[in-house]
Amino acid sequence: MIQRSNQKVIQRLIWCAALCLTLLALSACKKEESQTPGKRPGNRPAAIQVQTTTVQRMSVQRQVDLSGTLMSPDQAKVSSEVAGMVRQVLVELGHEVKPGQILLKLEPRELELALSRAISLLRQTEAQLGIDGTKVKEPLRDEEISVVRTAIANRDDARAQLARARRLRNQNLLAQADLDTSETRVKVTEAAYQSAMESISSLKASLQERRAAVELAQKKLDDADIRAPVAGSVSERLVFPGEFIRENTPVINLVQMNPLKLKTAVQEKYASLIQPNQPVQFSVESFPDAVFKGRIAFVSPAIDQATRTFAVEVLVDNQDRRLKPGFFAKGVIFTRRDDDVLAAPEDAVSTLAGVSAVFVIENNKVRQQIVALGAHEGNLYEIVNGLKGSEILATSNLNLLATGVSVDVKQAGGPPSPGKKPEKEASAGGEKGGRL
Repeated sequence: MIQRSNQKVIQRLIWCAALCLTLLALSACKKEESQTPGKRPGNRPAAIQVQTTTVQRMSVQRQVDLSGTLMSPDQAKVSSEVAGMVRQVLVELGHEVKPGQILLKLEPRELELALSRAISLLRQTEAQLGIDGTKVKEPLRDEEISVVRTAIANRDDARAQLARARRLRNQNLLAQADLDTSETRVKVTEAAYQSAMESISSLKASLQERRAAVELAQKKLDDADIRAPVAGSVSERLVFPGEFIRENTPVINLVQMNPLKLKTAVQEKYASLIQPNQPVQFSVESFPDAVFKGRIAFVSPAIDQATRTFAVEVLVDNQDRRLKPGFFAKGVIFTRRDDDVLAAPEDAVSTLAGVSAVFVIENNKVRQQIVALGAHEGNLYEIVNGLKGSEILATSNLNLLATGVSVDVKQAGGPPSPGKKPEKEASAGGEKGGRL
């Protein structure tokens, strides 16, 4: 009997201990529920305190990404126009030259002799035409040239002799044979006069040829000093002193350094946006902290069917010579500026798994609104789609908000503030605003 009584006491103690543990657990659960945000005793949701702001407005500079290669707009492969031995090379790799500057000299002796021979032949022809080269520089009239004067005199004398012979023959004072001789002499002198005139015409034509030959010989002598046709820098030196070169042999390669041309290609969907004279900003790997500027000079009217792009060429000022042909450049083309576009602060935007949303406050209730974001400028996001512009947005405790949750507005945002003007423009993958 005593043993059974002890067992009952022990069972009662165990039940009492279990009851106490249960009561303690329930008390702890109620305390935890009372401390949980958004809950009130009796499972009623508590209002979450949030700060708010209004939908703002900003200006967005639209832009299109570009990437391309800097090129020299003019590249000259300077060649020798005459054959000869290289006497002296006056420039080296990297030297900058001006138009007309002497690059190298050829041995001129053979060219000087050719010029002397051409001048000698010219003087001979001039002498035949009565040109002394000092006072008289153009041919005399045909009648004043000695050969023609001689022919005219002989012809006139023969005609006079024929007239006398005919008078004497009419008086039977001269034999018929002598009259025939006079007539023949007249024909011979007239032919001589005609020949003299033709000779003078030929000499006048030859005079022009001899003068051209002298000018050509003089030009070849001048070409012994090979000069730069354009301004630029020496990119390659192809000959050395003592080397004999033929005509049309390349000797120096020149590249123009200012301005440079940035060649790029833009996707065809931006064809309506890209226009000449639009500003461009870009950077290069050699100067990562520097921003270079240019303007669109040329836009291709045709689309490349293989790449679905069209060519664009940008002129870039390079007075400091920091940029070099061949540099790879990445930057943007500024297209248009849109004013008064909808924007929301960064604090009001929540992005999860690539989906952006804002929390609109209406009658102290939350409504989650999916939005499409555009340009990001300063601390503002452009709202492309999803808002009308009159909404009030939550900017705090976004991770606790959901559609239908009650909120207690702690502080309302001030009046809309204008967005900061962008300094650079954005991508060719999608037209948007932003910094380079």
